[in-house]
Amino acid sequence: MSKRITIFCDFDGTITERDMIITIMERFGAPGWERIKDQILGQEIAIQTGVGQLFAGISSDKRDDIVAFAQEVAVIRAGFAEFLTFCEEQNIDFWVTSGGIDFFVHPLLAPFGINNPIYSNASSFTGEQIEILWPNACDEHCTNGCGMCKPSVMRKFPDEEVYKVVIGDSITDLQAAKQADFVLARAFLLKQCQELGLQHAEFATFYDCITALKTLINEQKGEVLS
Repeated sequence: MSKRITIFCDFDGTITERDMIITIMERFGAPGWERIKDQILGQEIAIQTGVGQLFAGISSDKRDDIVAFAQEVAVIRAGFAEFLTFCEEQNIDFWVTSGGIDFFVHPLLAPFGINNPIYSNASSFTGEQIEILWPNACDEHCTNGCGMCKPSVMRKFPDEEVYKVVIGDSITDLQAAKQADFVLARAFLLKQCQELGLQHAEFATFYDCITALKTLINEQKGEVLS
């Protein structure tokens, strides 16, 4: 294959079984967080605006409690470790592109020894309330207010060199999926891929992702993997 397969993988609801931001809000969110969530999902407000508002309602001194809670309740989707091994064996480049926040995303991924830097939102606890920072905000080609702009990250990888595969589940993955060569999708993103006619396959576990990638490699290389 002339192009290297490169994975851009969502975290919340993809690597984890549940969306961790929603799970955290159910425990720590300020009154009214559900309305903000619905506005984000309904595309009434930008993701960056909504996520910032969600965490601005939580006191900075809750940081350690949130991290401990996330580590207690997070369930990693089946087959993730095996998927990482498969990618390494097949020379597939793997990047986490997470709309989550560094202070709980990074500790949850630490046991897996992911080599590439993790793209996520950042955080500050210097004020009374949690402040979300945006080190990967939209570039000049995006006006969606993504916060962690997955399409902007993907544009750093030249199309002529990289075969781009997005793995995701939600509204935060939709614009990235439109830019991908192939999408591994579930839930909301799966329905969008079907409606938009995007090249895709459905997944429930990362074992499904391995199977789909094997098929993709076979089609492009014209050879059967053992």
